[in-house]
Amino acid sequence: MVLPDVSLDSTSGIVKLIALAGTVVIYIYPMSGRPGIPLPDGWDEIPGARGCTPQACDFSDHNEEFSALSATVFGLSSQPSDYQLELKQRLHLPFELLSDSQFALQQAMNLPVFQTSGMQLYKRLTMIVKANIIKKVFYPIFPPDQHAKEVIDWLKSH
Repeated sequence: MVLPDVSLDSTSGIVKLIALAGTVVIYIYPMSGRPGIPLPDGWDEIPGARGCTPQACDFSDHNEEFSALSATVFGLSSQPSDYQLELKQRLHLPFELLSDSQFALQQAMNLPVFQTSGMQLYKRLTMIVKANIIKKVFYPIFPPDQHAKEVIDWLKSH
């Protein structure tokens, strides 16, 4: 499938997805928590919801391996860019986070979402894109804090 022509806010400006060159890894996550702000009621009981911050740290910890494979990593959620920027700075993430608060990518691709506490959130999945063609989709993802290695292994074998 071809990556749709969608532009999203990021932690460093607007990113036009089809303008991204080379190999791109987009890991999509429901939402990250913030210190001192409670997560939605029942968050830990929602299958696949917990683990967004550990997943971000896992991708960050493997950043050199992604770079060695000439792969650019992006995280994506429906949270606004200012919220994501706090996460990026707090965790010292070496990659940008994309905000799809309007669910433009979800609508263009019919990506899976769920509802909780009056919010619509993405389900966790990862896409590997090469030359605007989606080559691989990982879904479901478990455990999220060990997923980066799975993506790296796939990149090495393809």
